[in-house]
Amino acid sequence: MNSYEITDMIIDDGFDGEEYVTTDFTHQNRHYSITFKKADLEVMNSWMFMDETSLPANLSDDVINLIRAEVERKI
Repeated sequence: MNSYEITDMIIDDGFDGEEYVTTDFTHQNRHYSITFKKADLEVMNSWMFMDETSLPANLSDDVINLIRAEVERKI
């Protein structure tokens, strides 16, 4: 069983000449968002949402790699 659940995924084709994939997910009862560059799935940014605030996320490499692998399978 995964320690996370992807709740939404948006593929943005054409923003600033690049394609990006933004993935929203929950992990340990918190809401996160990671934006990957579609070409190589490099992490562009990651955020944690608490109440009405967004903060830079401090996710482990393991969680990021699990999310990246699932995104790769879905696109």
